[in-house]
Amino acid sequence: MPRTPAERMLDVRTIFHEPSVPDHPRGAQVLARFPDAERVEVPSHQQVPGLYGNPGGVQDWIRNKRQVLVLGEKKSLSARPNGRSADFIAPSTSNGCAMACAYCYVPRRKGYANPITVFVNVDRIARYLEGHVRRQGPKPQPNQCDPVDWVYDVGENGDCSVDALVSDNVRDLVDLFGRLDGAKASFATKFVNRDLLGWEPHGGTRVRFSLMPAERARLLDLRTTPVAERIAAIDDFVAAGYEVHLNLSPVVVHEGWQEEWRELLRQVADGVGPAARAQLAAEIIFLTHHEGLHEVNLGWHPQAEEWLWRPDLQEPKRSQSGQDNVRYRAAWKARWVQQLREMVAEELPGCRIRYAF
Repeated sequence: MPRTPAERMLDVRTIFHEPSVPDHPRGAQVLARFPDAERVEVPSHQQVPGLYGNPGGVQDWIRNKRQVLVLGEKKSLSARPNGRSADFIAPSTSNGCAMACAYCYVPRRKGYANPITVFVNVDRIARYLEGHVRRQGPKPQPNQCDPVDWVYDVGENGDCSVDALVSDNVRDLVDLFGRLDGAKASFATKFVNRDLLGWEPHGGTRVRFSLMPAERARLLDLRTTPVAERIAAIDDFVAAGYEVHLNLSPVVVHEGWQEEWRELLRQVADGVGPAARAQLAAEIIFLTHHEGLHEVNLGWHPQAEEWLWRPDLQEPKRSQSGQDNVRYRAAWKARWVQQLREMVAEELPGCRIRYAF
């Protein structure tokens, strides 16, 4: 029987990999970490027969996440301007996730299957990021991302705490930003990986613990660390040298949602100490959904869609990336955002809200 969180999360039995992967030190390291897994060579990490673009894969949603790993090289490197949670979205060292949050946008891009893909050319990615930081120079003025540092989101398409179970890519990034002046890494997580507490971030990494009311998380945040344990980890991560913020996300609107969120904020207030409170900030993100993801979810987790798919509350909205999504109706959402802002001010006084939408 699995005993540790890592064993419960991953039981890698099949590794799809590009031909060059074993020649990379990181690729060889990951392959050695799972010596009993079947290895299947594929031309590209984006072309895995029977995995991506296979509607039948919805029946194996959780199995694929737990038992399949994909290894490849990141070909195109760029740091995209962001301006919300981070100044830049860093070139990713992974894609996909072993967890199974019902609202996640990544699977609709990958085509049903969404296991972890690890990019093994992390050395090239790190060199690119170091050069990018150097070219920015000092940050000219404070903004909502950070008052001093350029912030790079290093976990846009996955969860770095889980990725750290697979490879040392995340540790390499934490080490990198720990020694870079004027910049910090940032990632959101729903998984408490206490191995990270033994690293030395030197204040160069911001961990954003994603939180939602526990009852909602049990239905929507599948395969994640329980919300109470995420809250309990905040003080430990601050003591270990990380900056810790809250990612209040996604806010799922339903009858009685305000009471649930007020109780969650009180749990945070009771669960963190003075050091954490002194540096705490939050971002608030209301649910964005998508018709294609709705159809996929009906194939493996229809109960979630009773809460996520609410045409009576939602309207079409094109995202910044050009996706045709549905979001809560603008006039109502503006009022709800303000209500949650006021709740944070009441229950977590001093917790700055970096942005809310």
